[in-house]
Amino acid sequence: MNRRRQKKLASRLVTAAMLGDAPAAAALLRAGAQPNTANTEGSTPLYAASVHGDAAVVRLLLAAGAAPDAESGHGTEGTPLCAAAAWGHLDVVRALLAHGADPNLREDGGTGHSPLEWATKDFQPHPETAAALFAAGARPRDA
Repeated sequence: MNRRRQKKLASRLVTAAMLGDAPAAAALLRAGAQPNTANTEGSTPLYAASVHGDAAVVRLLLAAGAAPDAESGHGTEGTPLCAAAAWGHLDVVRALLAHGADPNLREDGGTGHSPLEWATKDFQPHPETAAALFAAGARPRDA
């Protein structure tokens, strides 16, 4: 497959993931879209689905081989687990953890927030999400 076609497929897959369009995402994967390929802005399909809380698309991408800990964006987004935890998308958090996402992985190349820190932010805490992260082995920064 040529590079130009792969770029188009990547862009369309990120858009389908962002919109929660599982049938379109599945069709794009069947057409050869790679689940780990970012669009031109650096966004990965798994991050897009995670931040928008679409567990069905997240599971589809993970089953297709998307890396659960791949950081998205060019220093502007983060990991799928951090995104899901920040917004309290519990089903997505569980799906990512079930596929091996590291509950202690900090975004921004290891210097940013952890999923647990996002889930327990003062302005919008998500206690059920934090509990799922603790159950998966997440540790507070000072532990």
